[in-house]
Amino acid sequence: MTKYTNPKTFNGMKKPPMSCLPMAVVMEAGVGMLEGALKYGRHNWRTSGCQASTYYDSTMRHLNEWWEGEDTDPASGLNHITKAITSLMVLRDSMIQDKFNDDRPPKTDPLFMAELRECVDMLLLDNDDRDRSEVCEHGNTMGFCEFGCVAAGQPGRCIHGVIVEPGSHCKTCAP
Repeated sequence: MTKYTNPKTFNGMKKPPMSCLPMAVVMEAGVGMLEGALKYGRHNWRTSGCQASTYYDSTMRHLNEWWEGEDTDPASGLNHITKAITSLMVLRDSMIQDKFNDDRPPKTDPLFMAELRECVDMLLLDNDDRDRSEVCEHGNTMGFCEFGCVAAGQPGRCIHGVIVEPGSHCKTCAP
């Protein structure tokens, strides 16, 4: 462990670590926030408040557009992920500033979610004909890997839905 002799270094380590943030994303979010400032007024939510459903809807629309293959928001030219991030930034800041109007629906019973997880577990067990002893180059034993390859000996689909040969990757998820 490094011993710091400068008290400024030691005291600075106790504060929120800005160096952990990916600055390219922060700067891109700044451009997204500028777009909002030009449309609605800078920091408008801090005075007018923030309706939870408005920012949830915006975030989900941008995530869905991105998920469906549209990277760039045609209205702004910004990435849909950036637009979702800026919506979440406004939402979270409104919560911190006590300007948050919580219009979320009543919470779903946690037992329902547990039942859904049990249903998924049963479906996976009932439809599992893969040999669990076979693993991909990353050691994944589930048949699919977070790196996008298909477990050895099992042709199938990568995480992007592309049919690939055992141990290979599609063009999108190739390392």
